Amino acid sequence: MGRFLHWFSKHPEGSQPQKERLPFGKERLFREVRSIFVIVIFVFAFRSVFFEPFRIPSGSMIPTLMIGDFILVNKLAYGFKVPFSDMYSDPIYLYQNEGPKRGEVIVFKYPKDESFNYIKRVVGVPGDRIEVIDKVLYINNTPIETVELSPPESKEIKNDLEEKFRPHHLRFFQTKTGEFSHKTTIWEHGHFTKSTSPIVVPEGKYFVMGDNRDFSSDSRVWGLVDHRLIKGRAFLVWFSLNPPNSEMGHEFKFRPWRIGTSIHKKLKATGL
Repeated sequence: MGRFLHWFSKHPEGSQPQKERLPFGKERLFREVRSIFVIVIFVFAFRSVFFEPFRIPSGSMIPTLMIGDFILVNKLAYGFKVPFSDMYSDPIYLYQNEGPKRGEVIVFKYPKDESFNYIKRVVGVPGDRIEVIDKVLYINNTPIETVELSPPESKEIKNDLEEKFRPHHLRFFQTKTGEFSHKTTIWEHGHFTKSTSPIVVPEGKYFVMGDNRDFSSDSRVWGLVDHRLIKGRAFLVWFSLNPPNSEMGHEFKFRPWRIGTSIHKKLKATGL
């Protein structure tokens, strides 16, 4: 009876003996590591499925995107992917829509080396006939609509360019591609892919070009983009800062006025 009362005094009615607990310091460390792990998984899953930030390292999309622009990409734009399914293989879609429209700016894996991400504008969708003649883009045998910018507008863009682009005689145009209005750049004395042979875009493929036509390596050079390589649609500039780099010909550029810039602008009712 005495032994029973001794046990009962340590373990009140209805209770069970306590499990051995970790020392306070180790228990706290375990909780913190677990919390960090959950947060990291959530962040990477969010980037994989919903939105992902990128930085623009080159001038192939000038003047739509400047070197040093930080952008957001909508990864739900063309379907809902299984998280992390596109990291080491083709993405697995739980839901998939019709794909990019003509004129949309997309981020995709470079077809020649999928470890690199590229950003270009879609100019040809499946079924389109694409041809470049003397620097003019023809879609289905029709030249795209362009209007050259006024000298003050062109000067404003030139003043914002990196030093390496300023010596070139660049011309800027307001351009219509699909249902979008955007600006393009032509180097008057450049001969980079001045003309191309006509091509009909097959199903599941896209013809892409940089808005800086004579400083862009794109479908004119390395071919079409497969739908499986597309990561999403770029939609917003959320920051713009380019540190100085003498080797690349970059000077320090901070462009606060570009923060919040929408990458896609629909056509106005009155035209371009």
